[in-house]
Amino acid sequence: MQIIAMLTMLIDHIGYIFFPGELGWRYIGRIAFPIYCYALVQGHIHTKSRPRYLRRLFLIALIAQVPYNLALDPGGWNVVFTLLLSAVVLVILDELPSLWLGIPVVLAAIFLMDYFPIDYNAYGLFLVLIFRYARSYWMIAGHFLLNGFYLFYSGWLVQLFSIVPTIFIALTPGVWGFLEKKRLPRWVWWSFYPAHLAVLAAVKILTSREWVTIEWRSLLTF
Repeated sequence: MQIIAMLTMLIDHIGYIFFPGELGWRYIGRIAFPIYCYALVQGHIHTKSRPRYLRRLFLIALIAQVPYNLALDPGGWNVVFTLLLSAVVLVILDELPSLWLGIPVVLAAIFLMDYFPIDYNAYGLFLVLIFRYARSYWMIAGHFLLNGFYLFYSGWLVQLFSIVPTIFIALTPGVWGFLEKKRLPRWVWWSFYPAHLAVLAAVKILTSREWVTIEWRSLLTF
């Protein structure tokens, strides 16, 4: 599961940076985010220390921010901030005697995630909540409705393909349970996001400089 998430995210970001007109890369990349949201929920449920889990997410978000700005979005906040805020909401909801009391918390988080330029914004929180509280066909239905809403709200057509991993998670729990057991070393899983962004940012900068040099040389020779 971890390898699938990492590879599809890498494919998505390569396509976004270097092949923006080829949507095939982005369709494959839609597989990654639901897996990361599902992994976040599993981490929230099974971690031995939620404060330590949140601190780790915060540290990764900070480390990844500059590479994210250089590689993908100069003015945005990377997706680990989305996962971090979603994890904070889950912790608060678990401490409340009723989920209904958590409605103001969720609404406040939605406002923050839509007000600030955070990757995936409130969509990420909604998907995390679906994975936390829905099961089987309800999980699929919730993700389908979420994608439909954001299709009309934000025009996220490519995002419709993200329901594919959710279908497998919901309907083949045995397969996903088997995949979850095939874990990478923890440091690989936690460091991959900032590390791959740093590499992509470096390649992007180097190739853009090379292109500018070629353009200047062509103008001078002309």
